[in-house]
Amino acid sequence: MTDKLLRTFISVTVPKEVVMVQDMLKTTIQLQKGNVRWVTRGQIHLTLKFLGHTPPEDVHKIDSIIEQIMTHHGPIDLVVKGTGNFPDPRRPRTLWLGLDGNIEALTALTQEINNELEPLGYPIEDSTFVPHITIARIKYPPHWTPDITSFLNTSYEPIPMIVNRIRFMASELLPNGPIHSILGTHFSKSTDIEKGT
Repeated sequence: MTDKLLRTFISVTVPKEVVMVQDMLKTTIQLQKGNVRWVTRGQIHLTLKFLGHTPPEDVHKIDSIIEQIMTHHGPIDLVVKGTGNFPDPRRPRTLWLGLDGNIEALTALTQEINNELEPLGYPIEDSTFVPHITIARIKYPPHWTPDITSFLNTSYEPIPMIVNRIRFMASELLPNGPIHSILGTHFSKSTDIEKGT
């Protein structure tokens, strides 16, 4: 294993229908000079925790902790619905799809992840957990701030989503965009492992 620090995060794979919603929502924003960067379709995910720079010697410890956490969490039923942004529609930096359903169970899972990883040196998030699926980021300072009114007002058919496995991921930042690799996959306690997934 390389001695180089890894850039890691813990995430959930999203339904394939999310990509179709992203394609539809692209038409709601007039692009100018490419300052809106849409997340590559194979990299759209629900982030449970961003760990950031991670020493290689921590990888196995973190993976083992995630595995243990998932042994007492069952599948979580969610629905992808609505749109939103951070931090403000007048100066948006992130465009996302919202989540509904058993948010309480999802929040409990993220809280346990935070609590268990804090002793390793990965701080608990200061901000309240807002479950969302990032589909675009906006670069600043642009010469032009996109009008996201249509994006925020566009509706789509809600998409059922079950959280029955989470992944420990590494992300390498390259000039053409990040490349993600899987460090570990862990299933909820009542989920049968699907071959080939």
